[in-house]
Amino acid sequence: MFSASSRRRLGLVFLLCLPAAARAEPPLFRLASFNVENYLEAPSGTRRAKSPAAQAKVCDCILAMKPDVIALQEMGATNALLDLQSNLKSSGLDLPFWDEITGNDTNIHLAVLSRFPIVGRRPHTNENFLLDGRRLVVSRGFAEVDIQVNPRYTFTLIAAHLKSRLPSAMADEEEWRYEEAAALRRVIEARFALDPAQNLAVVGDFNDVQDSKPIRTIMGRGTTRLFDTRPAERNGDAASSAEGGREPRRITWTDYYAKDDVYSRIDYILLGRGLQSRWLKDETYILTTPNWGLASDHRPLVAGFAVPAP
Repeated sequence: MFSASSRRRLGLVFLLCLPAAARAEPPLFRLASFNVENYLEAPSGTRRAKSPAAQAKVCDCILAMKPDVIALQEMGATNALLDLQSNLKSSGLDLPFWDEITGNDTNIHLAVLSRFPIVGRRPHTNENFLLDGRRLVVSRGFAEVDIQVNPRYTFTLIAAHLKSRLPSAMADEEEWRYEEAAALRRVIEARFALDPAQNLAVVGDFNDVQDSKPIRTIMGRGTTRLFDTRPAERNGDAASSAEGGREPRRITWTDYYAKDDVYSRIDYILLGRGLQSRWLKDETYILTTPNWGLASDHRPLVAGFAVPAP
């Protein structure tokens, strides 16, 4: 029998040996992204430990979405991730496969929990760039995993958490974030170079708004331009269109930035055209729940996808 470490790192999983919950094929699968705001079991650096009540609220939010795969930002040490995984399982959501990326920032990490086997992983922990004469490393790195939804269908997930909007003495935070976005786009282009139509999702907290230079860079151009799923609240509002061909007037903010008292959309689920063909608009939304701010300063988002027919 393979150990949990072997399953995670090598992807050596026989589908017939999976738990019944992992073998069953739903008519759709759900991919979520959630910045869980310092999900730490103990203080680390200047970051405080997350309270039990806040941890429980994070768990409740994830349970409400019922994701099959979820990318997490600001996750603490591996023990914190495994504790969250255990709490979800005890509440009925079994996500047995996992990966965690430790980048240059040793306090908070990227992580992935999945119902489906992770059959490939290509962590990016040494992406770097030159800024103002100084060589800098992408702080949180990038997660890149291949996930096997069923024997007929696999998709690649790239998850990121770009430089925050907090000023830094090392470099301008906007230029830093742009350079991280450019590094992320290079990773995306490397995947598209293998197959422009491959099943690719790029998700996470990109810490900038839709028309900013970093987001335009990540999106790309031409045949490898990513598609923005633009999740919105399910609050009963009609999806009324704005004038001038702009996006419909829906509530799409994902983050509250207390310093400026601003709500904005800085978390994304972006798709290559292969996965876009499976995207279900009606199964894509931002979770709205009472006391959402107890869990995080971000709201989670989820997108649904149709499982291919046999």
